Amino acid sequence: MEHVHLKTGWKTVLTLLASLFFVLDISAQEITVQGTVKDTYGEPITGANVIVKGKTHGTITDIDGHYRIETPSDGILTFSFVGYNSQEIPINNRTQIDVILKENVISLGEVVAIGYGTVKKSDATGAVTTVKPDDINKGMATSAQDLLVGQTPGVVVTINGGKPEGGGDIRIRGGSSLNATNDPLIVIDGVPVDNSGVTGMSNPLSMIPPDNIESFTILKDASATAIYGSRASNGVIIITTKKGMSGKPQINFNANVSVSTPHRKVGVLDASEFRGIIAEKLGMNSQAYGLLGDSNTKWQDEVIGTRVSSDYNLSVGGQLKMIPYRVSATYTNQNGILKTSSMDRTTASISLTPKFFNNTLSINANVKGLYIRNQFADEAAIGGAVSFDPTQPVKVPGQEIGNGYFMWLQPGTNAVIGIAPLNPASLIDDRSMKADVWRSIGNLQIDYIMPFLPELRANLNLGYDVSKSTQHNKMFPNSPITYKENKKLGLGQDEKLSQLKRNQLLDFYLNYKNHFEEIRSDLDVMAGYSWQRFYKDGATNTLLMPDGELWYYKGYADHLQLLSFFGRINYTFQDTYLLTFTLRGDATSRFSKDNRWGTFPALALGWKIINEPFMQKATNFMNELKLRLGYGITGQQDISDNYFPYLPLYSLGFPTASYPFGDVYYNTLRPNGYDPNIKWEETTTYNIGIDFGFLNNRISGSLDYYYRKTNDLISRIPVPAGSNLTNEIYTNIGSLRNEGIEFGINAKPIVNDRVQWDIGFNIAWNSNKITKLNKSNDPDYYIPVGGISGGTGNTVQAHKVGYPAFSYLLYEQVYDQEGKPIEGLYVDRNGDGIIDEADKRLYKSRDPKVVMSITSKVDFFNFDFGIALRANLGNYVYDNVLSNNSSYSAIYNSAGYLNNLVRRGTKFQNPQYMSDYYLKNAGFLRCDNITLGYTWNNLLQDKLKLRLYGAVQNPFVITKYKGLDPEVFSGIDNNVYPRPTTYLLGVIITY
Repeated sequence: MEHVHLKTGWKTVLTLLASLFFVLDISAQEITVQGTVKDTYGEPITGANVIVKGKTHGTITDIDGHYRIETPSDGILTFSFVGYNSQEIPINNRTQIDVILKENVISLGEVVAIGYGTVKKSDATGAVTTVKPDDINKGMATSAQDLLVGQTPGVVVTINGGKPEGGGDIRIRGGSSLNATNDPLIVIDGVPVDNSGVTGMSNPLSMIPPDNIESFTILKDASATAIYGSRASNGVIIITTKKGMSGKPQINFNANVSVSTPHRKVGVLDASEFRGIIAEKLGMNSQAYGLLGDSNTKWQDEVIGTRVSSDYNLSVGGQLKMIPYRVSATYTNQNGILKTSSMDRTTASISLTPKFFNNTLSINANVKGLYIRNQFADEAAIGGAVSFDPTQPVKVPGQEIGNGYFMWLQPGTNAVIGIAPLNPASLIDDRSMKADVWRSIGNLQIDYIMPFLPELRANLNLGYDVSKSTQHNKMFPNSPITYKENKKLGLGQDEKLSQLKRNQLLDFYLNYKNHFEEIRSDLDVMAGYSWQRFYKDGATNTLLMPDGELWYYKGYADHLQLLSFFGRINYTFQDTYLLTFTLRGDATSRFSKDNRWGTFPALALGWKIINEPFMQKATNFMNELKLRLGYGITGQQDISDNYFPYLPLYSLGFPTASYPFGDVYYNTLRPNGYDPNIKWEETTTYNIGIDFGFLNNRISGSLDYYYRKTNDLISRIPVPAGSNLTNEIYTNIGSLRNEGIEFGINAKPIVNDRVQWDIGFNIAWNSNKITKLNKSNDPDYYIPVGGISGGTGNTVQAHKVGYPAFSYLLYEQVYDQEGKPIEGLYVDRNGDGIIDEADKRLYKSRDPKVVMSITSKVDFFNFDFGIALRANLGNYVYDNVLSNNSSYSAIYNSAGYLNNLVRRGTKFQNPQYMSDYYLKNAGFLRCDNITLGYTWNNLLQDKLKLRLYGAVQNPFVITKYKGLDPEVFSGIDNNVYPRPTTYLLGVIITY
């Protein structure tokens, strides 16, 4: 079988032209070359490509790895196969050429990070997944977590709408806690970062430009994560940035420009329809009809629109006097579709990786710096634009109050109706929320191989993460919002938030690694110590404008210290039987001395079935079959808003709480809740998995089952009045379990010199259930959560034993024969003849039961085409936009203002917030992106590579849900920043 090779380098063309002029014999002698192509284990490679460089013909190897090809005697043969590094070999008149191809980074020989070390992917015993951004669509991401969307089973990334800074919620195998953080630990070049974020910077990962990321390593089960002990109950994501390489300098430049436009808008009544509803329901002689204006304002268009953004990245890597280096700089201008929201980000980084003393001393130095200017928009304008009266103008000519913006005023006066909604355009234009953030992350890692014992090395890692931020939230003087929220009506307000955060790290470990040939064993032993300290201080300082009067101040200073000892043993027998044992002891300053330390063990076993003698025949088509078993315990202590939950602390009640003595008001001290016995939350995980690979890894994948149970849940619960001088405390009550199945498969159906097709599919099922919630085991006890807009203190979700966390707690709606909901009629579930709280039903959950994704990329000659699809099944959303804007009684408020209605859904006379009619199936199939590009590989005498591409993000969503977007992490659709459709053009230049 022959394949045609059409790539002809410019250098080759020029050489051939010169030959025509300077030699008479214009063609070299044709000879027949034959040989075999094998891997490093001596196994023949079937289907390897053998191409004559610069010619239009080639061949492939047979089942025994043999090939035979006609070629010029002075030609060059190119040998390639998926999963292996290509080789170019000059013929030099030889007729027999045998080749050994080495596995490349996507093969079983890939080395993956596992925390304080690395391991060959084929020897990993835990549930470990590697994602390489270069393998997916370049230039399509604004922030690091965008690159993880849909890339691996069991990792669910929910992007926070279309906010310019990006950001999102990452869950690995579901949430393991109720009130402690459920975010995975993020480790950037060896430095674990703080999950609590930075003031003025809602996305902690926005400082890492996607173009600078070499790889993500995701540790999912306890046997893999236990090396991080107290930090790893929710999984670990290790981010490795790109480093310099030896050789000539390489320059990379990436740039793109994008246009974002609203994917859809909420369907509401226009001005004409709204006037008709007022006339029909309330009459043309009603006070409500008299409030109607003469305008036809599309309020959503006033606050949401099409925006243009751009991104530029320049990097230079190479070697300078034996020191490999990489320097990069990035500028991103991202403008959100909610007007005035934007992000300007400038980052710079430098990486040095020299080696000394015959490569026994390795230095890895990384410094990253960021300056970001975020401009936030008041997201209340999103919901306000849905409900505001469409007959009113944006501004009223000649009106002085409210800077001319239309406001609901008492008839004939300038007195503001305090409970009336605010003009959504004024929330955008007359508010300013800008933040400046400076941040730097860096580390110095020193690795030294002992000269007296080369198998032993010492590793010291010193790291830091420092940020300083300032945010000004301004309400301009005389703006409408100042008449509703300020202490002095009409005065402006400047709220200044400032913060300093420092994260310091010291890790040290010794690692002994050796191969014992006589007993056919490999031993890898590591033991170490870790110290990390988090410090933050800041203040909120609010002045009234323009007189500068201070009316609110609050300052804080907190610190957290973690201390750890850890060790790990990896043992391999006959390259077939694998054992990993990990033990980590952690201490946290969050708990008292009696509960400060936690011990977290893990054990994993692996069996390379493919290496057994009875599998010898199967190796003709199968190259990996491995069974993994894992068990481990990890800890949790990260209560992000409470550094001292075991101590009796007090808060100053300034300025809202004071007590008069005569003419003087004294501010009170309010006691905070505390539990002196609070301790570690512990998660136990069991995992069984199978890794497989066929046809030299042209087909590869894994199947995993896991069971996770969290005990001593850190929960925020109500306490009896007077028992602790507060309403709620953090304490250890309850347990929670997650179990699930994950399956992922990748294939390369077509691989030849003309076409390469890569396709990946993954699917994951997760079941979450609360198994204990209080000490009394009261079956009727639950914790209400999930506040909504509408009414006072309404919640629609709850935590209760026997149900998933954040299950919906609503009345079961009764429908008529035509399937329409009957207003106010609900199922009497307990049959007592009374509809009350006892009749509410816990039903469905915000979290999807099944998540799946499929990615496909095709390279056809120099063209490439990619598409990524993702689906969620079994997730539900409470449509708060509909429940809050679909009752006729809400159209007119007797205080003197009007509200618009949405078009969709049944209109009740009165609000029915607690009806499960508003609970909607939000399953979806989303196309995340489609890309099309063209690459010139050999410009400027093979020195320049150029790729031009176009892409569209979020082009379509298939769903039954009628709201703006079915993908809502909280499960409550209200004021969610709309996710746009984005069209993008980009260029990638490598020199």
